[in-house]
Amino acid sequence: MSPTKQPSVLIIGAGFGGLGMAMELQKHGFGEFTILERAADLGGVWRENTYPGAGCDIPSPLYSYSYEPRTDWPRRFSMQSDILEYMRDVADRRGLTERIRFGSEVTDAEYDEPTRSWTVRTADGATRTADVLVTAVGQLSRPSLPAIPGIETFTGPAFHSAEWDHDVDLTGKTVAVVGTGASAVQFVPAIQPQVEHMTVFQRSAAWVVGKKDVEYTKFHHWLFKWVPPVRLAERFSIWLLVEFLSLGLVDIKAIQPLVIRMATNKLSEEVTDPELRAKLTPDYPAGCKRGLFSNAYYPALTQPNVTVETTAIEAVTPNGVRTTDGVEHPADVIVYGTGFKATEFLWPMNLYGRGGRKLADVWNPAGGRAYLGMAVPDFPNLFMMYGPNTNLGVGSIVYMLESQARYIRQAVQAIADRPDRALAVRPDVEQRFDRKLQARLDRSPWNFCASWYRNASGRITNNWPGTVTQYRLRTRKFDAADYEERKAS
Repeated sequence: MSPTKQPSVLIIGAGFGGLGMAMELQKHGFGEFTILERAADLGGVWRENTYPGAGCDIPSPLYSYSYEPRTDWPRRFSMQSDILEYMRDVADRRGLTERIRFGSEVTDAEYDEPTRSWTVRTADGATRTADVLVTAVGQLSRPSLPAIPGIETFTGPAFHSAEWDHDVDLTGKTVAVVGTGASAVQFVPAIQPQVEHMTVFQRSAAWVVGKKDVEYTKFHHWLFKWVPPVRLAERFSIWLLVEFLSLGLVDIKAIQPLVIRMATNKLSEEVTDPELRAKLTPDYPAGCKRGLFSNAYYPALTQPNVTVETTAIEAVTPNGVRTTDGVEHPADVIVYGTGFKATEFLWPMNLYGRGGRKLADVWNPAGGRAYLGMAVPDFPNLFMMYGPNTNLGVGSIVYMLESQARYIRQAVQAIADRPDRALAVRPDVEQRFDRKLQARLDRSPWNFCASWYRNASGRITNNWPGTVTQYRLRTRKFDAADYEERKAS
């Protein structure tokens, strides 16, 4: 149904979430929207992460918009440049690029009760107002450097993997890699052949399983384009597999031994040295930290020019990295694969709701929480995409974002139908949702180790403890009864 009145919508972020939100509004006749993007290009995490070997560990037939399929993906697990190209192509064909205001970094946003609108300020001094504010800034947008003494004293090049310095030639260099997460598992094999020596500093071993990757041929592309059931079958089979695996995290624990067996068999087959294999054997339950997918990581670590160092780092020195045993490991270059400030939702933006309440203060000290990951009491007409507890241990976040976009679009429709009112989720509804959510999270493996899924207080703020199907059913229909409808004063 087309709206009778057009509420204005500001969307913050031009990644998968922001573009998906814009397309959902567009499809249903809402044309009064603008996307604010801090960078000079769209793409979000796929614009920022250009490190060697950067790619997605979810197959592209599923890690893409269901209504915007690409039939000519080069391979099943796409690389960063192909994903960014896909996003640019979608935005251009849908007429979204012209709706993006690049170089517009939002610093703060304030809700005005009398006008039921949001005032948004950007770093360039501009001010914009809108009836509805949607944040789509992601959870993995701000790199995190470790709090290691002396980190600023290193005299050579040093950078985070999400801010890769392509001007630094690693050929013949001694490289220290700090961190062994999802980025390192990709860039370590990519740079290993060119460096003189690499020391990988590992705080904890990862659970690693293989990728069933294939290069798509011209015949595949022809089938996907002209015989759509083949493409849909590929997408459905991938969706079915990740749904099955996600059930093993909370609901069906019997699935976990299957994954453990896959990972341990892979480690045994690819790492024959018993000392190295012991270093690479996780000492925490499978699923507690993000599982990694790679066919090249273990083989790279077994090469003679690679050392895996498990002694804790004491300090960074001008010439390298010193571990707690007093050994200094010299390095020409340091690369930090140490993740992102994932639990600092919406940071560094300041959002102020009713009565001037600051969202960061509302969430402190326990951490971010929101109804369905999207709505917070006393913050009317504000909705978040990829907000608290909507990350996935397994699965495609694009699928989750489509669910959120549909829900938020229905909320915009409700606002259009009752333009004299503003919608804020009822506190009792949000609290009831959070109690049930935390009860499910208590049964998850994420409680048994430290990871970016948990904040400093120990609360699991990032992950959804179920399947994407369960989330889609929960968000299928916007229910106005869950919200307070406050009239204009």
